[in-house]
Amino acid sequence: MIGQTIKQYVVEGVLGKGGMGTVYRARDTRLQRPVAIKVLTADLTADPDRKRRFFQEARSAAAITHPAIAQVYDVDEADGITFIAMELVEGKTVRQLIAEKDLDLLSTLEIAIQVGEGLARAHETGIVHRDIKSENIMVTRDGHAKILDFGLAKLNPLQSVESGKGTEDHMSQLATAAQTKTGMVVGTVAYMSPEQARGRAVDHRSDIFSLGITIYEMAAGKLPFSGDSPLDTMHAIAFEETQPVTSVRQNLPPGLHRIVSRCLRKRPEDRYQDARALVDDLKALRKDIDSGVTRAIPIGERIRDGLESLKSLQGSTLSWVAIVAALLVVVLILWVVGKRVDIGYLIIIFVVGMWLYRHYRNRGQKMLNRFVAKVSKMPEVRLIAFQNNCATVVIDRVQAKTYFRINSLMESVNKKLYFGKPMVAAVRDDVTPEEFRRMLKEPGVLYVCEDAFESTTSKAS
Repeated sequence: MIGQTIKQYVVEGVLGKGGMGTVYRARDTRLQRPVAIKVLTADLTADPDRKRRFFQEARSAAAITHPAIAQVYDVDEADGITFIAMELVEGKTVRQLIAEKDLDLLSTLEIAIQVGEGLARAHETGIVHRDIKSENIMVTRDGHAKILDFGLAKLNPLQSVESGKGTEDHMSQLATAAQTKTGMVVGTVAYMSPEQARGRAVDHRSDIFSLGITIYEMAAGKLPFSGDSPLDTMHAIAFEETQPVTSVRQNLPPGLHRIVSRCLRKRPEDRYQDARALVDDLKALRKDIDSGVTRAIPIGERIRDGLESLKSLQGSTLSWVAIVAALLVVVLILWVVGKRVDIGYLIIIFVVGMWLYRHYRNRGQKMLNRFVAKVSKMPEVRLIAFQNNCATVVIDRVQAKTYFRINSLMESVNKKLYFGKPMVAAVRDDVTPEEFRRMLKEPGVLYVCEDAFESTTSKAS
């Protein structure tokens, strides 16, 4: 089709091919601007009713204007060719960036924030994408994320599978469609929401689930749900819990796990109820990482995270947890009903209880000492001070990995505290010589590097 004119668009070259059609680079001869033309395969538009619904939704999507959404310019049919003309976005897809290991945590958050803002704008107009995935997000050379293929979900063969049957029958039909349209929908299956996989009604919260999968993939380098077949993958999405992203890749902040896990809740009502709330949490996490501050985890979230971690226990570990819990219940029942217990047994319980009390009473200090011992080994750390439940770490140069490492260590301390108020960490690289000398004179200094006085003097001069 190169050199051919479709309406006012002159086709100049091929940009890519996929199951839904071929994407060409073209020029709009009326406005004299480059565009991308997606020419849809004939079998996708053979059904007149399906084609009508596609045109209706695609034209609604064309009304959405947002920097994070590839603008749809035109949707039409000419000379028997159904096409959609859209903004030409030059760059790489998120899937390519993941494969090239070209994404760090801050880049992941930035892309997620931009995509979330674009989805929020679309959802406000009543448009649901239904096919958010790493392949449908393009990142330009200057770092701007663009959501592709708005308005095309109605043409996806998976959307035409009847949803009035039972869950298992519906998933079987979806799996058959995926296997017969390999190049078209296999990628879509891995990013489906549970309600899509089970044939339930879909709203904007389905996009939030799919974005959660994409964030997980960007951060961990792998998909949260996968199986040997499309049916296995859909079953995992609908019924199984995923492995926490922080256990797949070390040194990721726990805040990211909480955000992703909320996106990936099975019930839509348990997820973020709108994309704006998700974006707000992503921005707060980015701010914490930029400033080097670790937020204290609310007690409710700590309990919920603990319950989620119990869900992932298997085999003997889960059995031991059940046994310990059962013993505690038995002891409590005996205590309540007031049954007689041998005095020697009570003495043993008292001694063990006192030992546990002494052990856990000083646990916070012990964990803080371990934190200081590990952080002090970092060559860029000059001083560590602890006051008002906050550990201030002064460093002499900015390195992202230092922030991540210190925050990860502090989060590890908080997870092992069990009791008491969580500690926070503040990483600072902007301490003046005068402030540094003042900090040395204040109580709570736990570590000072050997050349701290020399470097302070040299900076002052």
